[in-house]
Amino acid sequence: MSELINNNAGELVRTQASKSATWTAREWLWALPQPVLVLGTTVLMAAMVASDWAHRELFAAIMIVLPIPLLIVAERIWAKRTDWLLEPKEMIEDAGWLAAAGLLFIPLYSDFYQTPISEGFKAVRDLSPLGLSLEPTTGAGLLGSALVIMLISTFIYYWLHRIQHETLFWWRMHATHHHITKMGCMRGDRTHPLEYISLMLGTPIALALLGAGDGVLAVVGSFRIWTGTLNHANLPLKSLPVYDWVFATAQQHHVHHAYERRQADSNYGCNLILWDRVFGTYCADASEGQIGAGKCVPLSIKDQLALAFYSDDRLKSL
Repeated sequence: MSELINNNAGELVRTQASKSATWTAREWLWALPQPVLVLGTTVLMAAMVASDWAHRELFAAIMIVLPIPLLIVAERIWAKRTDWLLEPKEMIEDAGWLAAAGLLFIPLYSDFYQTPISEGFKAVRDLSPLGLSLEPTTGAGLLGSALVIMLISTFIYYWLHRIQHETLFWWRMHATHHHITKMGCMRGDRTHPLEYISLMLGTPIALALLGAGDGVLAVVGSFRIWTGTLNHANLPLKSLPVYDWVFATAQQHHVHHAYERRQADSNYGCNLILWDRVFGTYCADASEGQIGAGKCVPLSIKDQLALAFYSDDRLKSL
C-alpha cells in the first residue's frame, strides 16, 4: 500500500512538472498573483501581530477594504471572460450583498465588533474543555496556529459544504450562491443568511475550542479575505503547482461554480483544497464552461432570499 501511495505521489509530481514545463510566460505570470497576495499578506499580518506594530488594526481594516476596488479595476483590464463583466445594476446588487455581510455577519467572527454573539464565542473559548490556548507571540507561532485552525475549520466546512450539494434540503440554503451566472470579485458574499449559520461555523468553532487569541484570528482572517475574493474574481488566474495541492485557487473554484454537475459537485474547499484531494472530490479541469444552477438565469433578490423556503418542486424549476 505504501509503495502504491508513493508511486501515485511520484506520478502526480511528474504530471504537474510536465504541465508546468509547457506553460508560457503569460501563464506563469497569472499563476503567481494569488500565492503572492494570499501568503504575502498572511505572513505580513503575522509579523505585525508578533512585533506589535502600531497600526495593525488599521492594516486589518485595509485588508478588508482594499481587495474589492483593486480587483474591480483589474477585472476591467484583464477579464478572464468578457461575458462575465458586470453591468452597473449587477454591481449595485453585489454591493448590497457585501454591505449585508460586513454589517451583519462579519461582526459574528470579529473581536472588533462587540456583539452578544461574538461575546458568546469568547465565553466558549474561556470554557473550552480542551484546556488549550493558542496565543503565540512569535510570527512562526502565529502562522503555525493559523494553519491548525485552518485545517480544523476547513475540515468542518468541507463536509457541511458537501452535504449541501448532496441533499436537496440543505441545497436550498446554498443555492443562492450557485445561482450566479457570472463570476466576479464581489460575488463571494452572495450568500443566503441561513448559510452563514450553517456553513460558516467551522472557523469560530475551531477558534473557540482551541482557545485561539485575537492575533491568530487576524492571521486567519487575512488569509481568508484574499483567498475568497480572488477565488471569485473574473481574472485568468492559474493554479500554481504545489501551492494548489493544499490551498484553493480561483481556477479550482470557478470549476466548482460550473453548471455541469460533475464539476459543481467537486472542489468544495474554498480556502484549502486539501480535503477534496483526500476525500476524492478534487477536479483538475482547467475550464468551467457555463456557470450557474437550474436554468442558469439571474434570479431576483426576492427569489434569492426565498430559495431556502420554496417547495422542492419550485426549487427545481428555477
